[in-house]
Amino acid sequence: MEIVIIGTGNTASVLGRKFKEAGHRIVQVFGRNKTAASELANVLAAEHTDRWNKIKEADLYLLAVSDTAIEEVMSKLNLNEKTIVHTAASVSKDVLKNARHYGVFYPLQSLRKEATGLPEIPLLIDASDEKTLHLLKELANSISEKMKVVDDEERVKLHLAAVFSNNFVNHLYVMTEKYCVQEGVDFRLLLPLIKETANRLDVFSPSQAQTGPAIRCDTETIHKHLAALKAYPQWKALYTLFTESIQKER
Repeated sequence: MEIVIIGTGNTASVLGRKFKEAGHRIVQVFGRNKTAASELANVLAAEHTDRWNKIKEADLYLLAVSDTAIEEVMSKLNLNEKTIVHTAASVSKDVLKNARHYGVFYPLQSLRKEATGLPEIPLLIDASDEKTLHLLKELANSISEKMKVVDDEERVKLHLAAVFSNNFVNHLYVMTEKYCVQEGVDFRLLLPLIKETANRLDVFSPSQAQTGPAIRCDTETIHKHLAALKAYPQWKALYTLFTESIQKER
């Protein structure tokens, strides 16, 4: 397919590289920041522009912009019979309803444009009509082995689950690293444990993989941990909350 990418951030960069790797042609990159648009266009062997009236013809227009910018971008575009999709998790596909053919192409993955390798990306898609859905299925299958058609409601639920399993978990890593620095212990010694915990989910359900003093009801160890957190009341409260939650799930 011939694709125009509108946006220059993480999603635009990683999906653009995925498309190029799969043999699609990135016709153009649009970005309000001309330098950023030029840099991404160079990576994708594409043209670039920062002017709305210079956007080129293509089979598909990918809006990889912030959720709040989608409506403004739509007001600037006049694509007639072309297909336009956004990549937002929590925005209805109908925000694009002024277009004839429109949909959603949401990557269920944490994307970083600085990453050297391209990650596995499950894709959640939706479309205004069968023709557009067929087009998005073909595009999704060309860059991913995991694709599912979901409506707006299901996509929001999956995004919420992603926030719990990625953003919140990573925040716990942030807190753990801070604790280790303040207490003079080496956070990096925990990395094999972190990786092993994630890898087990390929074999076991999270409930089967749960370990630790809470699931064992090891009261003595729990009390020692709480005492060690005396100087960190916020983390002590979280430790208690998680311990109680784990024990309720036993």
